[in-house]
Order: sequence, then structure tokens, then C-alpha cells
Amino acid sequence: MELLKHWKEIVSVVLAGQKSSIHCSVASVDSNGLPNVTPIGTVFLRDNATGYYFDTFTSQLAKNIETNPNICLMAVNTKSSYWFKSLLKGRFATPPGVRLYGTVGELREATAAEKQTIEIRIKPTRWMKGSQLIWSDFTHVRDIQFTHFRPVQYPRMMAHLWND
Repeated sequence: MELLKHWKEIVSVVLAGQKSSIHCSVASVDSNGLPNVTPIGTVFLRDNATGYYFDTFTSQLAKNIETNPNICLMAVNTKSSYWFKSLLKGRFATPPGVRLYGTVGELREATAAEKQTIEIRIKPTRWMKGSQLIWSDFTHVRDIQFTHFRPVQYPRMMAHLWND
């Protein structure tokens, strides 16, 4: 499947996954070949099959990409009403999830625009103590260049989706 052809739909699926789960899962592999999955709530996608994430609380991921920059980002819509409706009808109205494959770049300082995007995302929770403890020091990001994708598949319920 062509990444750029489906990019708008991919972004929509990732946003639904982030909204329902509050994070994306990012898989990496360490220097010994052992896999690691990191939940990241600060992933943002751009219009050109790239994205970035704030590199905070990602020590194992950061270590893994030093030796192997390849990652798989997965987002799944976990909203219970979405799944209930889909199971009831025997059909997904929208794709339930997607895996994005790509490479992660070097750590760099976040731009003012990138800092603003995270401020907008965390604003509703800013008043909570936990929010202040977790989401108050976002300064550095890593870019992601996506190369291809693979939908989360339930073929009998989604034959009408991802048509090429």
C-alpha cells in the first residue's frame, strides 16, 4: 500500500488512537535484538509522511535508536463505543488501527511551534498535579521519517477499507 496515497486516512486513524488511548506504542530493538515497546503520548504527525515526538521518559527507546533507528509506531482506537458499534454491525466504519514503519532522527531542540502543539494537547489537564509532574518539561524532540505502513486487520469486518 502506498503511504502517501493513504496519509490523510493514516493521520485520522492515529489521532483516533491517541484520543482513545492517550498514547501511541513505539516498538524498537536493542543492540542484542530484544524488542521494547514504549508508550508515547507526545507523537505528532505532519502532512508529509513525517512526524516527531517529545523525547521525554523514553530512555530505553533513546538507547535503542542509537544502534538501530528503525521503529514501528502503532495506534489503535480503543474507544469501547467504537468497538461495540463495530462488533454489533459486523463492520468497522473506519480503520481500527495502523502500524507506521520508519526511522528516528537525532535529538534536537523543539521549535516554538512544536512546543505550542504540546501545550495545546496538555492544556485541558494542566491544572492536575499529575499533569504538572509529567508534562511540564518538554524541550527536545526527535523527527520520524515514515517509509511504509500496515493496517491493523480484521479482514471480514473491513474489506471495504484501505482500498488501493
